[in-house]
Amino acid sequence: MIIYGVAFLALCTLTGLFIGELLGKWMGIPANVGGVGIAMLLLIGLGSYLGNRGLFTGKSEQGVSFWAAIYIPIVVAMAAQQNVYGAISGGPMAILAGTLAVVLGFALVPVLVRIGNREPNATVPTKEAG
Repeated sequence: MIIYGVAFLALCTLTGLFIGELLGKWMGIPANVGGVGIAMLLLIGLGSYLGNRGLFTGKSEQGVSFWAAIYIPIVVAMAAQQNVYGAISGGPMAILAGTLAVVLGFALVPVLVRIGNREPNATVPTKEAG
């Protein structure tokens, strides 16, 4: 049933947020550390495991797919917004680190495109070859 997929997603989300809170307390930070990411990894890992075992049927997968299309982008946007607020209140070093990460990511896009377009033993045609 579709409701089982939604329940599975909720379980992964609550577990991930709980682990994120525990990580924050363990590190001495009064915040959730990576809870959304942990939830998504649980969703992917447990979903694959249960799907391979035949315990996750097509209808249950529809429930997860429905919420993946709606819920996950909203949660990621909310987490990104919190990170921006933290960076602004954290001072110029946090803003500089975030800006450099974005610039480096944009700079690596052409490199990754070249790596992805390589074909094994591909020959590059010359002007004479047409």
